Amino acid sequence: MSEVVLVTGGSGYFGSLLMTQLLEEGRRVRVLDIHDAADRAPDVELVRGDIRDPDACARAARGATQVFHNVAQVPLARDHQLFEEVNVTGTANLLEACLAAGVDKVVYTSSSAVFGVPDHNPVTRETPARPVEAYGRAKYDGELLCLAAGTRGLDVSIIRPRTILGHGRLGIFGILFDWIADGAAVPVLGDGSNIYQFVHADDLAAACILAAGRPGGATYNIGAERFGTMAEAVGGLCDHAGTGARVVHVPTRLTSAAMAVTGRLGLTPFGAYHWIMYSRSLWFDVTPAKEELGWSARWSNDEMFADSYDWFLQHRQEAGADASASAHRRSARQGILGAAKWVLSRHPHG
Repeated sequence: MSEVVLVTGGSGYFGSLLMTQLLEEGRRVRVLDIHDAADRAPDVELVRGDIRDPDACARAARGATQVFHNVAQVPLARDHQLFEEVNVTGTANLLEACLAAGVDKVVYTSSSAVFGVPDHNPVTRETPARPVEAYGRAKYDGELLCLAAGTRGLDVSIIRPRTILGHGRLGIFGILFDWIADGAAVPVLGDGSNIYQFVHADDLAAACILAAGRPGGATYNIGAERFGTMAEAVGGLCDHAGTGARVVHVPTRLTSAAMAVTGRLGLTPFGAYHWIMYSRSLWFDVTPAKEELGWSARWSNDEMFADSYDWFLQHRQEAGADASASAHRRSARQGILGAAKWVLSRHPHG
């Protein structure tokens, strides 16, 4: 019987796509998640449990040779306590279970949020982590736990992805796709000249699998190799959609402040990372992944936006229907953004 690989968060957006790639390689996959996904393959074992439960982590890790750790409360959650309980305590539970079970390799999916707003781009391995909000701090604390586990003999590699896109990716992007599909103008902060790198989930999954096959702890920053400005990304998607949607430029400070206030009041789905980073530049140097893993990015910013949007159009009716789906597998609720969309769809050129 083939060796078991464990995917935590395998019912979530990225975890499910990672699981698909592992299955295509002929791997025997086990999932740890609090939910079961309707599209889980019948030959995938489910350990239904909470990452915050040490016993559930122990059951899931038992007999596994490799563990891909993806469970996380994402910025949309906006719950500082859950960031700590899930992203930090949950990671500690899993690492302890992996040590006890004699797991050969752990790959921890971190976040570019650990860098906050970097002083310089591109971000490299040498760029210091400096998270500026609760989600980024929790993900960085998870990294520190991984490094500590490494000193106790656990082989752990850390993957830091840029903002993830790809077929099936919804969340905050579900709102963007909805506006563009209906021909509304899409706000971009300032002149939109900030350089912003994304990563396709398939490219990220490939990096995780390659990292799992390389002995020895390492950290890799993963993102597209072909990318440009935020205005180019959003404008390119508007052109691809052909619905009449266009970019409209809005004041950065005023709009960011409005995002912060309405997000904190629960009137919009924005988390702190959204209003902090939407107008900022951030991109990774992916040279270490290319040289050490033999990895390369297949998808450009424009290609992954088109892929994500086209999937949305094909599945628009069910995009927000499953309330139990993970935050990135359903469209975020628009709140008062629905009123803004109504206005901008009637005045599309601002």
